[in-house]
Amino acid sequence: MKKRELIKLGLGRKDVAALAQKSVGAAIAAGVGKQAIRRRMRDLVETPTSFFADEHLGDLARTLAESRVEGHAYIPRRNPAPYRRWGDDVDEQAVDQMRNACQVPVAARGALMPDAHVGYGLPIGGVLATRNAVIPYAVGVDIACRMKMTVLDLPVTALGGMRDRLVKTLERETRFGLGAEFRDRREHDVLDADWSVSPVTERFKDKAWRQLGSSGSGNHFVEFGELEVFTRTEQVEAEDDVDRSIGEQPSRFVLEPGRYLALLSHSGSRGVGASVCQHYSKLAMNRHRDLPKQLKHLAWLDLDSEAGQEYWQAMNLMGLYAAANHALIHRHIAKALGASVLADVENHHNFAWAETHDDEPLIVHRKGATPAAAGDLGVIPGSMAHPAYVVVGRGEPASLESASHGAGRVMSRKRAKQTFTWSEAKKFLAEREVEVLSAGLDEIPMVYRDIDDVMAAQTDLVEPLARFFPRIVKMAPPGERAED
Repeated sequence: MKKRELIKLGLGRKDVAALAQKSVGAAIAAGVGKQAIRRRMRDLVETPTSFFADEHLGDLARTLAESRVEGHAYIPRRNPAPYRRWGDDVDEQAVDQMRNACQVPVAARGALMPDAHVGYGLPIGGVLATRNAVIPYAVGVDIACRMKMTVLDLPVTALGGMRDRLVKTLERETRFGLGAEFRDRREHDVLDADWSVSPVTERFKDKAWRQLGSSGSGNHFVEFGELEVFTRTEQVEAEDDVDRSIGEQPSRFVLEPGRYLALLSHSGSRGVGASVCQHYSKLAMNRHRDLPKQLKHLAWLDLDSEAGQEYWQAMNLMGLYAAANHALIHRHIAKALGASVLADVENHHNFAWAETHDDEPLIVHRKGATPAAAGDLGVIPGSMAHPAYVVVGRGEPASLESASHGAGRVMSRKRAKQTFTWSEAKKFLAEREVEVLSAGLDEIPMVYRDIDDVMAAQTDLVEPLARFFPRIVKMAPPGERAED
């Protein structure tokens, strides 16, 4: 049998492949036909214990069975896990990544959101439910990346009349960039949590403290804008008992129709979250070295294992840490302005939740997708010059109660820099009354889908309650490496 056939069967690991070729050669020399060999090899991969007594394939069968006990063998699926797709204009590479994810042995179900684009392993906008396993790269590098909006009691006219003060407050109370941190460290109860749940979080706790309240780089932002509430909103609650907010308190969004001044932020767990992802992704890949190349970044950790439990607890800690970053941003800005909070809403993505779907307990990964169970509140942003939407989930079972997390990129950062100029971008922004304090060319509005098209593709997943128009935007300065 040729090497590519062995790889397709999941026998690509060097020691197993060498033994497989030797065993096949012995069987052919004994007169076994090639088609019969191929058939028997497929059966052997499926149930190696049935071939322990086989004269020619017994050694291979025992080696394969032992490697599976060690957790290093890949068993190809006969049928992929089912998934459903939303939106017609989705990058085909992202679709291919979703198909690959559904080939992972632990996969149960999936969904692809209308803002989907290419990621590592699972596409951005991909939702994957697994059985008793967590996939670090299906959560993502920026663990618990999060949206938070607060509606302030300042008049909307402050966007004009108090513009200088709003700008100075943004500049003073936020930090952006890959290593961004505050000289005077900020305080939050998250520092009292158990950071010893993982050697990674324990090692980087001091770094987390230095970066507490900062925003990082990539597509992360803090912005003032105008919120338009469509109809009187009532407090809504999720129908299940999953704690989706992991913030300081549940979102409260009860407002009369009208226009308000609001603050919106987007960022995650900073450098510590990235270190957690990198550490446990390597552990997962080492445990599943037989995975074919296209599934390498979908290596998983069993939740019954020590490493799986470490990652799970570290991931949840990073959720609390990301929420604390946003809490401090909004708290300090509101205090500096002497403003009170009328309403707030927050939600996160790049996370894995323990949920029950169709009476089956599952681990639901939402990488660049947001929870949308019936009653879930959330914010789905567009771009620095396009609106964000405050939404409530409809609880669509086929999407694993999920929705898009934003508009989604239509081009890479490299291509964006080659395609556009700042003069084009500034004209576009000026026409929409948007002032950008700092940002990279790879984050201008033209590199994103039209958020209204994305919303139109998921009317069965969420209901819009309000629309937010950015007016004063701050992001990481040009030249920063993206960490989103």
